[in-house]
Amino acid sequence: MKKFNKTYLVFSLLLLAVAGIALIVQHQGSSKYIFNEGKAHGTYYHATYLQPQGIDLQKKLEESMHRIDLSMSTFQPQSIISRINRNDETVRTDIYFETVFRTAQEVSAKTNGAFDITVAPLVNAWGFGFGSESRKQCPNIDSIMLFIGYKKISLKQHQLVKADKRIMLDASAIAKGFSSDMAAKVLEENGCKNYLVEIGGEIVCKGKNPKGEKWKIGIDKPIDDSTNVVNQIQTIISLSDKAMATSGNYRQFYYRNGKKFSHTIDPRTGYPVNNNVLSATVVAPSCMMADAYATAFMVLGVDSSLLVCKSLPEVDCYLIYSDKNGKNRVIFTEGFKKYLTE
Repeated sequence: MKKFNKTYLVFSLLLLAVAGIALIVQHQGSSKYIFNEGKAHGTYYHATYLQPQGIDLQKKLEESMHRIDLSMSTFQPQSIISRINRNDETVRTDIYFETVFRTAQEVSAKTNGAFDITVAPLVNAWGFGFGSESRKQCPNIDSIMLFIGYKKISLKQHQLVKADKRIMLDASAIAKGFSSDMAAKVLEENGCKNYLVEIGGEIVCKGKNPKGEKWKIGIDKPIDDSTNVVNQIQTIISLSDKAMATSGNYRQFYYRNGKKFSHTIDPRTGYPVNNNVLSATVVAPSCMMADAYATAFMVLGVDSSLLVCKSLPEVDCYLIYSDKNGKNRVIFTEGFKKYLTE
């Protein structure tokens, strides 16, 4: 369920920046938007915001992202999630972990297990996770499935309880969305009413962009490219006061014996997804929610995704899929129409 996708931010003016350096962009007299970018969560982040006193908030944003890493990153050996995966009986969960955990369990229940943070052993076994398993042969799925399942874990008094010690968690399909939410909270707490923050393609935005319009965000056309250099935009949407996430199987994949294996794993079967959904974009009140449902919809397929999405208040989706003739098609919920630009 780990994913990386690239969603383009289409700005109305040129922003020149170097990672780790903030540039102030002059717009409409005295209004100054600040632009920050850098590395976080194994990817890159970008933040554009109007701070009333012109205060650069990059340090506070990066401190927030670092706190999420210490809670949710499987690549941080001493993070809470890593210690849980090692069955460290002394580890206690924090507010970040518990918030993500509860949302993950809720999404799992509403998607009948299509989203599941206990998927880590499967992701590792197929060669996409934090383990070092080979991609040269198929793993023994039947044996791994014995300790997969969101119903096999629970939280009790700030401890994660496992039904099987072999259970391991992977929150990569929800943690970046949550970190984007927390970065947006930092901006809010520091007086920002107009901003966009993006971490690895997971976006939260509010108010207006530097041109005084809603934020323009491009959705990638799904083109198989593991090098991440071929980029074409499928469509551009206008967004404000919402969060958005996109998941796709066109960046992380490999071929073995002529068959494509994607990084999105179906926790219910143990195998990489093999349906006709190429890309799933979700707009929701929180980026954590959008992130998780975007992954779930990649697993569920077109019809089931639309059914689930229509049952969720304030959640809309835009799906790109391949028809029976191999041509790319688009379908979206009725509520998504308002975000589409003419």
